[in-house]
Amino acid sequence: MQLDLPLLSTVIWLPILGGLWVIFTGSGRRERSVRVDALVISIVVFALSLLLYRDFDLSTADMQFVELKPWIAAFKINYHLGIDGIALPLILLTTFTTILVIAAGWEVIDQRVNQYMGAFLILEGFMVGVFCALDALLFYVFWEAMLIPMFLIIGIWGGPRRVYATVKFFLYTFMGSVLMLVALLYLYTQAHSFAIPDLQAAQLTAVEQQWIFIAFLLAFAVKVPMWPVHTWLPDAHVEAPTGGSVVLAAIMLKMGGYGFLRFSLPITPDASAALDGFMIALSLIAVVYIGLVALAQQDMKKLIAYSSISHMGFVTLGLFAIFDIFAGTSDWQAATMSIEGAVAQMISHGFVSGALFLCVGVLYDRLHSRQINDYGGVANTMPKFAAFMLLFAMANTGLPGTSGFVGEFLIILSVFKASFWYAFTAATTLVIGAAYTLWMYKRVVFGEIRHAKVAALTDINAREAAILTSLAALVLLFGLWPAPLLDMMHASVQHLVEQVAQSKLSVAAHE
Repeated sequence: MQLDLPLLSTVIWLPILGGLWVIFTGSGRRERSVRVDALVISIVVFALSLLLYRDFDLSTADMQFVELKPWIAAFKINYHLGIDGIALPLILLTTFTTILVIAAGWEVIDQRVNQYMGAFLILEGFMVGVFCALDALLFYVFWEAMLIPMFLIIGIWGGPRRVYATVKFFLYTFMGSVLMLVALLYLYTQAHSFAIPDLQAAQLTAVEQQWIFIAFLLAFAVKVPMWPVHTWLPDAHVEAPTGGSVVLAAIMLKMGGYGFLRFSLPITPDASAALDGFMIALSLIAVVYIGLVALAQQDMKKLIAYSSISHMGFVTLGLFAIFDIFAGTSDWQAATMSIEGAVAQMISHGFVSGALFLCVGVLYDRLHSRQINDYGGVANTMPKFAAFMLLFAMANTGLPGTSGFVGEFLIILSVFKASFWYAFTAATTLVIGAAYTLWMYKRVVFGEIRHAKVAALTDINAREAAILTSLAALVLLFGLWPAPLLDMMHASVQHLVEQVAQSKLSVAAHE
């Protein structure tokens, strides 16, 4: 049974309007009722997003649940929404993560509770809007709008250096986005439309593609973030409250990968192919070098932040290795598997990194320290917590049977068709990732209790256990049975591979 309801608009605007309602009505009410309202709204939004999955047709790459209404008719700008198998899992990840973030701040946030809860609901709506937008200008509006609530979340509820981290985060992301806007405006002059499918069909010369690719790269690389424009992320993570770190890692980093999938690859396939070596090099630097940087960290949040950069390097490797796969073997199946691995890696990283930041938040709420040396022997006083953190640490290392293994395995297997050395270099993350993750876990959880404050720690409560249990279940589910996720995206990824494989350059352009 299908509901006669504009589901995409509802999933976008319900949390935005609900967040505004929580902000403006919450100041005069009890904090508990504000928290309950925010949690109920987030659960309803997640339930509606599940209806998208229930009614989604897995057999087609066409956009589904399409909504089209005129917005600025003079410039052919429309309120145009729709999703495919690439956008849907990211929407589900967003709506699910928001529930966890609101639940995680239930007791910890005691100042401006209504504004905190409202900011996350509004942020949720804007992020879902990014994944749903089929009009490039609408996409840009949602893309920029989501900076505002995150700016406030870090700037108001963040740590001692929150102002520095917030300004750095805003400047990096905003400057890249301005160049993306310039590229979109130029594409409008060529396609005479802001509809993303029309932009993807626009015929562009090699020079045009290269400039547009560079503009998109600067916007999306900052969001991923790719080396060397990654330096804003560790600062933002360290200063952000736990909920802010979870959303940054689980969802906002995926915006860059989604941008490459929706814009760079299909709009500028020839430039993407010409610059694939450059993109692969940056990706492998992120995988190896940033993994080594993570080894040197003493702050748990910084270590996980650098780990995120390294794991997202796998995503961009999977996206751009397809051109070398085509050149070497013309293996369409391997190219499809490479992109499916990249998307699976994005989803898994959302679960695993979000869970690790929540684990750090559990410890920080009790001891008010993120320094590894301030812990030791936590398993003696928090055995349930130690068991959960062990699972997430293993998933972060890519242990078979966890979701962390699926994406990395698919990418390495497919990249092997392009180059043995690419695959070999990428596979070093299995060693480096295990080194920094297990080093952190050993120092924090195992051993004798070295500090009196650790001896006084209490194990996780029912609320914390429910949050970590839900993430643990998903990590194991998609690790043991990834078929639902891969089936969801398969038709859309195949269509994208077909788009990318077709050069836009005429014979004359090559002569």
